[in-house]
Amino acid sequence: MKAAVYHGAGDVRVGEVPVRAPGPGEVQVRVAYCGICGSDKHEFVDGPHAIPVDRPHPESGVVAPLVLGHEFCGTVTAVGAEVRGLAEGDRLAIEPHYRCGRCDRCRAGEYNICAHFGFAGLMGHGGLAEYATVPAYMAHVLPEDVSFEQAAVFEPASVALHALRRSGARPGESIAVVGLGPIGLLITLLARQLGVQRIHGVDPDAARRELAVELGATSVGDDVPEVDVAFEVVGVQSTLDKSIAVTRAGGRVVLVGLGGRLDFDAFALVNREQSIIATVGYRDTFPELIRLASQGVDFSRIVTSTVALDEVVERGLRAGAGEVKVVVRP
Repeated sequence: MKAAVYHGAGDVRVGEVPVRAPGPGEVQVRVAYCGICGSDKHEFVDGPHAIPVDRPHPESGVVAPLVLGHEFCGTVTAVGAEVRGLAEGDRLAIEPHYRCGRCDRCRAGEYNICAHFGFAGLMGHGGLAEYATVPAYMAHVLPEDVSFEQAAVFEPASVALHALRRSGARPGESIAVVGLGPIGLLITLLARQLGVQRIHGVDPDAARRELAVELGATSVGDDVPEVDVAFEVVGVQSTLDKSIAVTRAGGRVVLVGLGGRLDFDAFALVNREQSIIATVGYRDTFPELIRLASQGVDFSRIVTSTVALDEVVERGLRAGAGEVKVVVRP
């Protein structure tokens, strides 16, 4: 099969690799779509960051070079032994979180912070390929009224939904979304669906601000009103500063963006009794997203380009700021 394989920073090669038959507890899918994530771009530009290169990931058993892509969906082509409830021809959305099922956090149901945290497509072989083989626990069967175009965006939408749940945002509260990339736009869309009435979007890009309004933002721009909850979705100092500054006393700042070491004034934070909440990945989100998509919520509105697998480097990993979400159709 054809696949996009990560060999190192600046070195992703599209070529032929073997199709792997599913082992016990695994399912093989013919990939319909696979999105390009910002983390894929980080690995390509200056990685490896999450991709294992020295020793295999404990759950996947994989070390680079590996097939990229963790935002994917497709059709079952084979199931391994011990798999129940899945059959050839089933249409699936893939929830790519690895989980061991044995550590304290897994036993508590918090599998997104498993001791062996990881994603297919970053810590194991993923979906930027014609076929992918993954643990069957990652599979969510799609009803007929949910398209693959929708399912291709469920993974970033899950990040957005988990961040909203972590925030505790309620319908009567106001929020600011600082950074209107794919996750920020999906936070905007989902916040509106959850009944949040006042949503302010912040981003230097006019087209993204316009899209945020279409998805439910009630205002946009750098002049941010005081809010109950601010979502920092960039991961740099300036956006953290803005997020804290626009949050009311007693409010919450949710860290969604992936940044390095950032600073804040602890004295001011304490005096205003503000909370900083971190969020990573997601858990138990796919059923809710499938339900919303069945009811007509269109997550695919953030997709700006669909490209072929042969174009994944030039039109995906090297895509410019004019793109919001690029999906690949193997």
